[in-house]
Amino acid sequence: MLGYYVIAGLIFIVSLYVSNKLKSKFKKYSQVHLQNGLSGKEIAEKMLRDNGITDVKVISTPGMLTDHYDPSKKTVNLSEGVYSQRNAAAAAVSAHEVGHAVQHAKAYDWLQMRSKLVPVVSVASKFSQWAIMGGLILMTMVSVGVGQTVLLIGIILYGMGTLFSFVTLPVEYDASKRALVWLENENMLTAQEHEAAEDSLKWAARTYVVAAVGSLATLLYFISIYLGRD
Repeated sequence: MLGYYVIAGLIFIVSLYVSNKLKSKFKKYSQVHLQNGLSGKEIAEKMLRDNGITDVKVISTPGMLTDHYDPSKKTVNLSEGVYSQRNAAAAAVSAHEVGHAVQHAKAYDWLQMRSKLVPVVSVASKFSQWAIMGGLILMTMVSVGVGQTVLLIGIILYGMGTLFSFVTLPVEYDASKRALVWLENENMLTAQEHEAAEDSLKWAARTYVVAAVGSLATLLYFISIYLGRD
């Protein structure tokens, strides 16, 4: 299991770095106040209108960086630091979340695929680690054959989560692209503000990349154990 702890440690360090970098970028660009004077809520509502979307509401949600689009309720949920704020970071995040609403309205393929995976992954994530750990224990203490079977089940379940992580990447990058294109085409931001918004979204996207790569590395490690190559 030493290999697992090494991989987990490296993933944790990189993830922590990217997360802290994102928070520092958000804090920095929260000081870049918008010349248009619009709040995150107002920017989100305008982007929705410009895309002909009338059945999605923009609401406030508690916490920091808790922003998300809920396709089941058709709500753009903006965190307290975005909903009422009038800065480049708020503009970037609010437009990005509306980007997901636009994807939903236009039946974007990758978003539809991710939505279909949600119920499967929610179940798989609950049992994958238990099955993997159980398989490893059985391999060393009871029966290699039985342990490998349980381990394989755990690997398949974990693989579903890894697949979900990679399907999420094009969804997030596309939402950011839609946001930045709209912000530029509608002249919502100055050049400096747009640069700040773009940098914010780049670091946000990197958190998903780290999660996907980390999940893949862990999956490959467990596969190597199953194949007897630890």
